Amino acid sequence: MHTDELFVAKARELIEKADVDAIMLKDAGGLLTPDRIRTLVPALKAVIGDRPLELHSHCLTGLAPLVYLEAVELGCDALHTSIAPLANGAAQPATQDIVRDLRALGYTVNVDDERIETISKQLTAIAEAEDKPVGHPVAYSGLHFMHQLPGGMLSNFHSQLATAGLSHRFDELLHEVARVRSELAFPIMITPFAQFVGTQAVMNVISGERYSMVPNEIKKYALGYYGTLLAPIEPELMERIIANGASNIALEPAPIAPMLLDLRERYPDESIDLLLLRAMFAGSQVDEMKKTVAAGGNADEIPLPFFGLIKALHEKSATGTKSLKAGDLQISIEKGKSEDAA
Repeated sequence: MHTDELFVAKARELIEKADVDAIMLKDAGGLLTPDRIRTLVPALKAVIGDRPLELHSHCLTGLAPLVYLEAVELGCDALHTSIAPLANGAAQPATQDIVRDLRALGYTVNVDDERIETISKQLTAIAEAEDKPVGHPVAYSGLHFMHQLPGGMLSNFHSQLATAGLSHRFDELLHEVARVRSELAFPIMITPFAQFVGTQAVMNVISGERYSMVPNEIKKYALGYYGTLLAPIEPELMERIIANGASNIALEPAPIAPMLLDLRERYPDESIDLLLLRAMFAGSQVDEMKKTVAAGGNADEIPLPFFGLIKALHEKSATGTKSLKAGDLQISIEKGKSEDAA
């Protein structure tokens, strides 16, 4: 389904509808391979004109660093990387490694190596102090290309199954995710669709009867509430989804009324930025934002013990106090320049 032609058509659509400033390939699932990038980047570069092409991928199959280098050789303009302690594994390739390899290929990479190393040391020290893992390269996994779950969901599934005493069913769940994804016409596995597929797979595994329970989001997805599907869903499965989903979900999604016209009438004196915020945030959230900004920040809304720390800092800043404590939180203060400061 996801051919060069599909991505080229989407790029053209974005340019025609919005005259976008840049095009980004967002590969949160870490699915790109060197072979795939060799045709995809040239195809996109041929239609996006002088707009920069950015690439964002994750190291879930161990291939992203090589994909990045291939992409640059093919004309990709920008790469998204992570500082080394937070890189690799489920994250982006390490900044230090990509910079090193690009320079070895003859490219000039204008980054501050000393500052990058300082930040890296700081994060490593925090990880050691908090007993948290740092990123490590992972081995290639062919199963990943079947389920395509992003890194965050994989981590959550690991911990949730362990909490439920079901760690031994992790691979079974991954296979079920792959099956559900195929049955639902291969939705892109990023938020929110990855969560839709993952939730349905968990219900299928736990209940023992596939699609006996159908979340509202799955039924809406199948009926086209979130856009046109890339392929049709098998009629028998569609019947199960409709029958076992919520009965109050209409079989035909109603057209979505344009929002800005109504918002302009209700808030005629507000800027387009505030109107767009109101389109994104429900209820009184934008009014609360405006109230807080107008008040210069409402201290009553700052949760304790944070407010206690801020107040103590203000009151004792002239006394030379080096340590402040409020509740379970403590801040140590040292005057002067630190060699570890980034």
